[in-house]
Amino acid sequence: MLKVSITKELNQFQLHSHFEVKHGITGIIGPSGCGKSVTLQCIAGLVTPDSGEIIVNEKPFFHAEKKLNIKTKNRNIGYVFQHYALFPHLTIWQNIAYGLKGISKHKKHKKIAAMLKKVQLTGYEKHYPNQLSGGQQQRVALARTLVTEPDILLLDEPFSALDHHVKHLLEEELLQIIKEHFTGVVLLVTHNMEEAYRLCDQLLLYHNGQVVQSGTKDEVFKHPKNISAATIIGCKNIILFDSLSQLDSGFSCTIAGTSLHVKEQPISGHTKAIGIHAENIQFVEKDPQQVNTFSYKVQEVVSGIHDSDVTIQAGGIIIKATIPNKQRPAVLTEKLLVRIPAEDLFLLDD
Repeated sequence: MLKVSITKELNQFQLHSHFEVKHGITGIIGPSGCGKSVTLQCIAGLVTPDSGEIIVNEKPFFHAEKKLNIKTKNRNIGYVFQHYALFPHLTIWQNIAYGLKGISKHKKHKKIAAMLKKVQLTGYEKHYPNQLSGGQQQRVALARTLVTEPDILLLDEPFSALDHHVKHLLEEELLQIIKEHFTGVVLLVTHNMEEAYRLCDQLLLYHNGQVVQSGTKDEVFKHPKNISAATIIGCKNIILFDSLSQLDSGFSCTIAGTSLHVKEQPISGHTKAIGIHAENIQFVEKDPQQVNTFSYKVQEVVSGIHDSDVTIQAGGIIIKATIPNKQRPAVLTEKLLVRIPAEDLFLLDD
């Protein structure tokens, strides 16, 4: 278990990070400069918070009021940096052995050999980092971290330096290694929502140095709570409404004279907008219920390899839909109806 409740001011940036996570992979996702990496550095002891506490498995690593600050080398934390930070002048064997202190030569040899086998690098012991591919270097960095049996594993954008065509393969390898050989807390920093969704169990969404939402990946993706969270997860439709009224079953939301039915969900005095993922917009020949169903005009089409983003106007609403390319010809005729499913709309605080 990891509990973080800290503040840190760096130049004009202020970090106010408060969260608690258990075992499994938790993704920290947000735009550049929002405090993701600084949070990892505080947990690792590389940066000292101004206030608060950091607790790992009920053991305090940092407590400002008690003037407690455990040194980095004594925190038993594994840290894989963005560019792996391998020592270029050391062999793969020596790189992995670097963190193993205070154990016998026999035990060290046994642990390194076992770890090389786990990450499928047996036979590369005498190679140097510049003789390996990016994916192999990543596995060395992970092996060097896991061989010390850390309580927590910190991964700072481990795939950002990799070519796109090998990224998915290495994601699968990393996931397999972690799930088979590590049972503690894993924090994965990324700004890529798809990567976070593929790899993580839980998500922490960061905006301007604060966690604006946390939960399981499905909770966060399907039910963002505010405009910042919806923006971070890549929602293409975030629309400020003019009015919101309670119905017997949900809400009626008015935008530029057009009303949408929204399913029942929690609201607050700060609820200002609605959102819906572009993939959930539907085009139908007819809708017997006629709920949130409109004629439309196509405004713009951006074509991708498999999908297209279509911007349409339906009543007074401008909205984006992501559709399979095979459906594009029918949509562009404007003879269908667009349906905005009430069950997929979410209300957002400001």
